[in-house]
Amino acid sequence: MKAKFNVLVERDEDGYYVATVPSLPGCHTQAKSLDELMERAKEAIELYLEVEKEFVLHD
Repeated sequence: MKAKFNVLVERDEDGYYVATVPSLPGCHTQAKSLDELMERAKEAIELYLEVEKEFVLHD
């Protein structure tokens, strides 16, 4: 099953792109290019969901 998440992308004062996933508190990443940022954002979401699943299973 695939889920879709909104990702907020901003550029910081140092020129880095910053991605935040509003529906996943604390899920964010940064990169120098948009292509790299999208890959990192996907990885951050996958890791967040994996950790959340493990937490729920052990709770």
